[in-house]
Amino acid sequence: MKDLKHLIYFENLLENADNELVRQAQADGGLAIGYTCFHIPEVILNCDKMFSVRLRAPNTGSIDIATYYMSNYTCEYARALVERAIEGGYQFLDAMIGVDACSMMNRAMEHFEILNINEKPSFFVTHTDMPYKITDYTVDGYVKQMRLRVLDRLSEVYGVDTSDAAIRKSVEEHNEVCRIISEIGEMRKADNPVITGYEFHVLNLVTYTCPKKLILPYLRETLEELKQREPDEKSPFRARVAIVGSEIDDPSLTKLIEGCGALVVSDRYCFGSTPGREVIELKDDEDALTQICRHYMEVSECARYIADEKVMQRRETADRLAREFKAEGIIYEQMKYCDYWGFERALVSHIMHDEYGWPVLSIDRLYNNGNSGQLRTRCQAFVESLEIKRIHKEEGKV
Repeated sequence: MKDLKHLIYFENLLENADNELVRQAQADGGLAIGYTCFHIPEVILNCDKMFSVRLRAPNTGSIDIATYYMSNYTCEYARALVERAIEGGYQFLDAMIGVDACSMMNRAMEHFEILNINEKPSFFVTHTDMPYKITDYTVDGYVKQMRLRVLDRLSEVYGVDTSDAAIRKSVEEHNEVCRIISEIGEMRKADNPVITGYEFHVLNLVTYTCPKKLILPYLRETLEELKQREPDEKSPFRARVAIVGSEIDDPSLTKLIEGCGALVVSDRYCFGSTPGREVIELKDDEDALTQICRHYMEVSECARYIADEKVMQRRETADRLAREFKAEGIIYEQMKYCDYWGFERALVSHIMHDEYGWPVLSIDRLYNNGNSGQLRTRCQAFVESLEIKRIHKEEGKV
């Protein structure tokens, strides 16, 4: 296929947390608000002159210093963030919004404070908590935390407008991003899609890490480009797979999988489009913040939720997406030492095979895994098994 016009530019934007568009927005008076977790609704961090930056630590090498502070039994994403912070990689931030979704991320945010990783006089870190279950009581508690610990704090320190009207305006911009990404994502349902999983991964990541206002023109142009793009006459991929699991902010992992011949057609993981790129429908008879918080709790697929209905929701979503996007198998992945997804992957990878009938590859991986020979070998073997299964099905042997 013909190369996407802005793909190299998008890849360059992902090389640093402090990318070109972030610097441009700050030069125009914008405030960069960092966050790490889906459970901090990014849309509320984009009110007025603020813009959200979901933190990554691209091109991470050694994490020895962070390991000294946090031990080698904490997830490498949390350690990589602390390592990059110590290196000075987040000096551009104006505030950091932490969420106690897991103990490891909580420790990372504590080190952002303890080690004084940002020299700006007004910089602050604030912590919020995330309920384990959805009830009227927990939604109300979640809303109060987002108001008192996030919006009110930002308003007090920087004087930004966090009113209901400002939040609704932010939602409008957020929803345009979501509609574009969702429309592009739907293109992966085609038998021979006009976009690869790697390209989609890059596109989706820049929507998390760049100011929405500045990335939108590129997204609109890319959507129109894809509508006119002609796929290769014959698909270069040998199988189609869906990915389910924990945090993936490194598109080189998707590139590795596709390099083994498996087109990635669905991304149900942290930093993916499901959840995260669903349109937020607001009504006029209730304040916007409450509706936003309820939306995030309802669509969340985080393994932190252990209520029976959420456990089943995750399984049903994995099955539904794999079927809708015509996947032939599912890759269940988990970053090393991720407690929540460690339990989830170990159990549900068997359930998806035994109860739902899916071929499953279950992997326990490092933060940056794009050059793992062992993982490449396992993905290649999985692709071959999917091909054999397809051949047997065509011959009536299954």
